Amino acid sequence: MANSPAPARDCEEALTRLRNFGYSFDGSGILRKVDPATGEPGNEPFSYNVSDDAAENEKHYQNLANQIPEIVYALLEKNGLSRTYIPFDKAPERSSFVFTQPAKLSQSKKLLVLIHGSGLVKAGQWARSLIINNSLDHGSQLPYLREAQNLGYDVLITNANDCSRFYNGKENPIKGVETSVEHMKYVWKNIVLPSKPESVAIVAHSYGGCLTLDLVERFTDFFKESVFAIAFTDAVMGSPQAKNRDYLCDVTCDWVASNSPLDTPVSESKNSIRRISAGHNKHEWTSYTAIDSIFKFIEKKYEQRKNKK
Repeated sequence: MANSPAPARDCEEALTRLRNFGYSFDGSGILRKVDPATGEPGNEPFSYNVSDDAAENEKHYQNLANQIPEIVYALLEKNGLSRTYIPFDKAPERSSFVFTQPAKLSQSKKLLVLIHGSGLVKAGQWARSLIINNSLDHGSQLPYLREAQNLGYDVLITNANDCSRFYNGKENPIKGVETSVEHMKYVWKNIVLPSKPESVAIVAHSYGGCLTLDLVERFTDFFKESVFAIAFTDAVMGSPQAKNRDYLCDVTCDWVASNSPLDTPVSESKNSIRRISAGHNKHEWTSYTAIDSIFKFIEKKYEQRKNKK
């Protein structure tokens, strides 16, 4: 389904609303207060406290945070990704979407799939609090996208929390992708499998771990044949099914929040997924701090896969 002009317009409107709140991203992707004299980002960072009223502070934060998705979407598109609207049979304004590069995946030699966690984050985000308080690179998936492109991967960025649209005066579920589980199942069945990728790696944060294990159970043969590396960042997940345990223990590592240095073993046994330190003790930071280690892991697994063939 072709892109409409609406995404670019939505981004401009989000940037305008952001400026109306008195903020703009500077050239380094850091959210700054706009200098009234120049109209450009100044030196002051975002401040949560805008009044003595706690409710007003939270309202201001949420209103500002609501502009982040469209801005991130635009940056994904600026970096070469395209939207694919899902389900395929619905109009874009009543659909969800994912991002891919190329626009239509087909027989990717190497495909990287990024899966965010639960809550309010959307495609291209790991943690919106880090986007607001630190920088776009800290909280978005842009660094993963750039590294994947450098290493020659095709890319699929999922959007599992985008499950409803407002129309007819109310919020309506998007049938076919009305939950994060259904979203991932639809994407895998209708985009990933038909594209017949040769080799697939996954990076999944937080609840993305649960979503990934659900996919493994639903599409076991495909995973064991084609998915050579799964990198979790502080995953929320249950125990793997016995039938898939050996496979998952072989291809998966979880970078968890820890006070220990990056890559320090946290737990490792034959019957569980290996857990190592992400180099930070806060959950939302793990994807950012572990990125170099994660890509070393993925590339090592890919070399092992090539050598087996």
